[in-house]
Amino acid sequence: MLDDLLSAASRNANGRHDDAVTAGATMRALSSGEERGMELPDWVPEGIDVTVPNAARMYDYALGGFHNFAVDRENVERVEQMMPGARRVAHANRAFLGRAVRWLVKAGITQFLDIGSGIPTLGNVHEIALRAAPEARVMYVDIDPVAVAHSRAMLAEYPRVEVVEADIRRPADILNHPDVTELLDFAEPVAVLLVAVLHFLPDADDPGGILAQLRDATVRGSYIVLSHGTPVPELDEEIDSLHKVYKRTPTPLHLRTAEQVADLLDGLELVEPGIVPISDWHPDPDEVDAEPRPEMLAAVAHKP
Repeated sequence: MLDDLLSAASRNANGRHDDAVTAGATMRALSSGEERGMELPDWVPEGIDVTVPNAARMYDYALGGFHNFAVDRENVERVEQMMPGARRVAHANRAFLGRAVRWLVKAGITQFLDIGSGIPTLGNVHEIALRAAPEARVMYVDIDPVAVAHSRAMLAEYPRVEVVEADIRRPADILNHPDVTELLDFAEPVAVLLVAVLHFLPDADDPGGILAQLRDATVRGSYIVLSHGTPVPELDEEIDSLHKVYKRTPTPLHLRTAEQVADLLDGLELVEPGIVPISDWHPDPDEVDAEPRPEMLAAVAHKP
């Protein structure tokens, strides 16, 4: 099993060899749900507590990535047991992101600010955007050092793609970061991507105020893209169990209704079809396993 983990960890989600993981790096052995005293892979930044689950690494594992730890994998498997099919929500969310980016490029957007970008896996924003518009520029932002460190290693060959470590709760730090202002021109339209991130912010963090700051920093013709977990009455028991799992992480879940999501987008004009389940936002008829996913809402909004 350990050999399998080592082999998997040596490849990134695009199937390419990950230079950040050397042949001599060893995954920690899994025993009773804990990572034990073997040497960590080289892609792990110093000081990371690998015994605490992390939403970005859990999402990475759910999407089939390899930059996660035993505690992250255990939590995802626990969620899947409590809510069978939950992993497919992550895939549906990633599919929505791809459709939204392609739609935005067709609308003339070539600048992307992806906040809460997570660990790079298949279907990254820059891959989709650059394929459609080679002149596109993408700035990734995440609070997780593992996500940022691995993103930097992956993105070294892309001069129009950067990553910074920053906290969405301090949007001014993001908007004024020298790397951000050097890459993105806020005098031109920008798409701000907030995909599966705002439901990790409690009301006390004022997500509406954060979104308003991001909205006000962009010019007319800009867009905000978001997806957000939402309550589903027929899944109350499963979602309650999901809340308990995420309480073990530094980022508990805070689900919101469509009306509450609409409040977050105050001052913006919704693109058709409005706030809908992620599977219903401009669905691709060729998309595999595009089953309804009511657990997550999606919206794209335009600054008039």
